[in-house]
Amino acid sequence: MLTSHNDNSRSGANLQETLLTTANVNHTQFGKLFGQNVNGYVYAQPLYVPGVTIPNNGVHNVVYVATEHDTVYAFDADDRRGPNSVPLWKVSFLRRGVTTVPARDTGARDIIPEMGITGTPVIDANSGTLYVVANTKEFQGRSHTYVYRLHALDIASGAEKFGGPVVITASVNGSGDGGTIDVLDPLRHLQRPGLLLVHGVVYIAFGSHGDVGTYHGWLVGYDAATLEQVAVFNVTPNGAQGAIWQSGAGPAADTDGNIYFESGNGDFDANTGGVDYGDSVVKLGTSAVSTSPDTLTTLPVADYFTPYNQATLNSADLDLGSGAALVLPDQPGTSPHLLVGSGKDGTIYLLDRDSMGGFNTNGVSDAQIVQAMPTAIGGTWSMAAYWSNGTSNTIYYNGSGDVLRAFQLVPPPGLDPTRTQLSQVASANSALGFPGATPSISANGTSNGIVWTLQTDSVPRGDASVPRGSAVLHAYDANSLTELYNSTQARGRDNPGGAVKFTVPTIANGKVYVGARRRLAVFGLL
Repeated sequence: MLTSHNDNSRSGANLQETLLTTANVNHTQFGKLFGQNVNGYVYAQPLYVPGVTIPNNGVHNVVYVATEHDTVYAFDADDRRGPNSVPLWKVSFLRRGVTTVPARDTGARDIIPEMGITGTPVIDANSGTLYVVANTKEFQGRSHTYVYRLHALDIASGAEKFGGPVVITASVNGSGDGGTIDVLDPLRHLQRPGLLLVHGVVYIAFGSHGDVGTYHGWLVGYDAATLEQVAVFNVTPNGAQGAIWQSGAGPAADTDGNIYFESGNGDFDANTGGVDYGDSVVKLGTSAVSTSPDTLTTLPVADYFTPYNQATLNSADLDLGSGAALVLPDQPGTSPHLLVGSGKDGTIYLLDRDSMGGFNTNGVSDAQIVQAMPTAIGGTWSMAAYWSNGTSNTIYYNGSGDVLRAFQLVPPPGLDPTRTQLSQVASANSALGFPGATPSISANGTSNGIVWTLQTDSVPRGDASVPRGSAVLHAYDANSLTELYNSTQARGRDNPGGAVKFTVPTIANGKVYVGARRRLAVFGLL
């Protein structure tokens, strides 16, 4: 499990899970095995690599955990006894005069109590490198600056590679907020989405801290081997806002290397020849990106989709960019190359990646796309997962204030509203609060499909929301949506720790890894 939501399509599926089954995932056979303490909140998804040779410490299956206290940990993924009671290695990016960024500095409380590492790192298994972005506040005398750095760490030792780290900067010419040159301000921008590694380039997306200050959505690319900046894209260069935050999900990519993301509230004028893409699903072509350090490419927009009611979504703060795009595997029918996404209003959009539809000026519908299902789910501060049992191809969503839902894909193609399932628990108890959850799937190919969600119910606090109490891990049969297990069933035995908003579990080799407040919890067969 090397990247956000398991793969570049962001399917959320691990199809090589042979140990966990629908028969043994229950509270008598499955539960929390152990935990590891860490020094900060874990917003980033844990990552997993088997068979790593640690210098002077043998071969281990390793789980990697990044914290908001600007620290990366490597733990033995299966054991915490004896020498494995401590990290195999850990790296802190703090030093004298360098701290994390206090939440109060940003004017928002979307990430608490501090900001360090928020976006899920990405691992290149071929080179044995973990790429991670750290945010710091740095003092010199009475003055201070805010900085983002891209680090490339050896997965065996934590050592910096390729001459790193490098300071992340970006600018583009424009006429919008920020004047004639838009600059990526490290205080006003939040690196929330998971990192993307495709065709030798690490892509890093940025949004904002709430709607505070002057900001834009950014996507910046760095050569994975040299850490030279090679590509940049600004969502609203002649306007404002258009954040890329996606509730932590990473931008997706198809097998050709095209990149897909959903942008948040912001200016939109692409339908009249402009270059601003607020509240849109954007497809960027990367074929022109060169890994030469002398070439910096502005990523071209290959296609886009913007809902017909974009102006309403924008004015009502109903970001499309609260969700994220999922690139589906080829489907039967007239449009085999599909993408699915949703946003705060709960409309599911099914798009043809070869012809995404642009903007329909009719003002009443999105009839030009494959399908739109208005308010099909609770508002989406999350993303979908996908699994096929060999007979049914299914998309799973768990919206805010809603139950887990499964939508079947059928030719020509489309989502069949008559073949929609709900989780089979008493509905009053099975609905999650805000923000809902991003489902993940474990399966042995087309069998023993299990849907996993993390419940992190949050309550309003000022202009933000803060999780309350402990996280709850849920497991459902992927075919029937019957709940198999949840971590409250064993009378406190399986408490993962304090809830962290938008977190996603990682399932690998018979274990489930859950990030929490200053803790990693490891679940498996008892």
